[in-house]
Amino acid sequence: MRKSTMISGKNTPISAIYGIGEKRAALFEKLGVKNAGDLVYYFPRGYENRGFIKTVSQVEDGEVCSLMLTVSNRPRSVMIKRGMTLTKLQCFDDTGKCSITYFNQPYMDRALIQGQTYRFYGKIEKKNSAVFLSNPIAEKGEIEELKSLYAIYRLTTGLSQKIVHNAVESAFKYALDERADDCVKDVLPNDIKMKYGLCDLRFALENIHFPLDLNSVDAAKKRLAFEEMYMFALNLLSSNKNEKQAVMKAYSKPDFSMFESLFDFKFTNAQLRTMREIEEDMTSGKRMCRIVTGDVGSGKTACAEFAAFVALQNDKQVAIMAPTEILARQHYNDMKPLFEKMGYKTDILTGAMRVAEKRELLNNLNLGVTRVVIGTHALLEDNVLFSDLGLVITDEQHRFGANQRKKLADKNFDCHILTMSATPIPRTLALVLFGNLDISTIDEMPPGRKKVSTFALGEEYRDGLNGYIRKSVEEGGQVYIVCPSVEEEKLVGESGEELTDKDIIPLDVIREGGRSMKAAVNFAEELSEKVFPDLRVGFIHGKLKQKQKDEVMEQFVKGELDILVSTTVIEVGVNVPNASVMVVENAEFFGLAQLHQLRGRVGRGSRKSYCFLMSESKSERAKERLKTLCETNDGYKIAEKDLEMRGPGDFVSQADGTIRQSGESGLKLSASLGNSELLYHAFEEAKNTIVSDPLLNSERNVPARNKIFQIVND
Repeated sequence: MRKSTMISGKNTPISAIYGIGEKRAALFEKLGVKNAGDLVYYFPRGYENRGFIKTVSQVEDGEVCSLMLTVSNRPRSVMIKRGMTLTKLQCFDDTGKCSITYFNQPYMDRALIQGQTYRFYGKIEKKNSAVFLSNPIAEKGEIEELKSLYAIYRLTTGLSQKIVHNAVESAFKYALDERADDCVKDVLPNDIKMKYGLCDLRFALENIHFPLDLNSVDAAKKRLAFEEMYMFALNLLSSNKNEKQAVMKAYSKPDFSMFESLFDFKFTNAQLRTMREIEEDMTSGKRMCRIVTGDVGSGKTACAEFAAFVALQNDKQVAIMAPTEILARQHYNDMKPLFEKMGYKTDILTGAMRVAEKRELLNNLNLGVTRVVIGTHALLEDNVLFSDLGLVITDEQHRFGANQRKKLADKNFDCHILTMSATPIPRTLALVLFGNLDISTIDEMPPGRKKVSTFALGEEYRDGLNGYIRKSVEEGGQVYIVCPSVEEEKLVGESGEELTDKDIIPLDVIREGGRSMKAAVNFAEELSEKVFPDLRVGFIHGKLKQKQKDEVMEQFVKGELDILVSTTVIEVGVNVPNASVMVVENAEFFGLAQLHQLRGRVGRGSRKSYCFLMSESKSERAKERLKTLCETNDGYKIAEKDLEMRGPGDFVSQADGTIRQSGESGLKLSASLGNSELLYHAFEEAKNTIVSDPLLNSERNVPARNKIFQIVND
């Protein structure tokens, strides 16, 4: 049958889906869902286990479960006040009775029939020996006929689980309709699916949303996570393939002894090796495209300064881009004395500059008076023009999309590119993640660097920890407290009841059920009002505007705050030598590499520093992971362990901003799969695909090529 271009597919606007409309479409857009394709890729966060069935005599107060009950009387609805009805009925099983109440659901007195048996799912309330259910979900049928797992989605005010369920179900009819030219297509070639035992895309999507059982969920996750990694790697490897082939005028070798004499310490062997690699690149006659990875405090900045020195000695300008104004200013304060000692005018460019200052700087850059400029995204503006830009350095490169980095480098074609990352990444994985870059690894710490003593603690140590925090502040120190979430998230079931993690089967296997996550906003409020009312407590998180974040960080840097409560936005960034205590709440929710980076925020001054990993997890796997942090400060050993236990998902998120920047749904499942070998295979298959078909023109690879094209142009 000839495909009709009139049939809507994955790009069907969400407002056109039955039951949505314009008002609800606006609510879905808050969740990042704009069309049918977004909906089928809007994965649940977990599942209600309605197959968990108990008898009346077995239930406990507060638990969420199912009861198979027979209706013993005809349900009756009464109006208790204007606009509010109450429907009551009595039910029983072989072990006891249960009273059921429905609020504002008068139709239930006709839906539930006396003498019939239903599966009632909800939260138990038990008073003495009496058992109650309020607004439970009632389903008719035999146990073996009823589905056990029901998806639970993240919501926003105005949307219910039922609305999202129905919308997802309707979206399948559009997004996966093969008659539509823009239907969701399976991007994984059949040979790869067969090789790794991966299910088809339709089965995976259906069973991530409407699973038959837990085995079906696992099969769906495995396939979708593999696809995420495969597409990420293809996108990465197929972009900028020719970047390193650019031919340039070879730079002259600089006087290294002159550079070395500017420092009052000796470089490590790893730094010297990295500097040699940079020099060889810049004097080779080809464009340098290199990334320097290394632990916090390993000396990456000195290597970047050497690259700048090579460019400056060859009469070229240097641009250094940092992700935030406060970090740019920190680099400026550190580097300006060094470069100006060599006779090179150094300036800073940020969005907050006064108009006259900015005009003067732009003029100096254009005329070549300013030789080194350090700045934020402001460097990307079209009116920022250089006389002879020779080197672009980006710090914490994962905070910039590939297009942003390229835009700065393209201000002069004859321009070398150096990026830095404080994420220690296992070399085998780095070769894949940075396939378009040469890699320098600084795997040696300077002598005398103080180690941060690390301890994993349970809640029973809370009072002692709070006492130590107070003592540390009284002695002049400062404290970071990191929480895994911004605000407390209410998890709501289909019947409207509030759930906790213990009430659902989590989609993310890293989540250890049964505990609520500390939230930065709420915890900061609790600390400032109840625990440390006499101390200066601030908070910072990713939802704040950049200006607000910079203001709070500036207060902390200046010592105007004693305690900074934060999400992971502080894992890369400013240097606060006075901060000597790092507390990470719900540490089991973080990757080891992420925890190690957080720990690197302290131990930068003369004070003895400590990191406390707070966790209530009873999981042996979680305990083993945290034990690794307590036993070693070697970022690369920690990274290897993280890769082994969690897979490459977290590293990928930190390695490149391309997918997140583009508007694509991003990496939702990879970090939670817990199968690093399978995900590494996905990278390997992507490399093989690019080698055999660089332009992805073969019939086998066209679906993947089209999806990459969509990602780049979204």
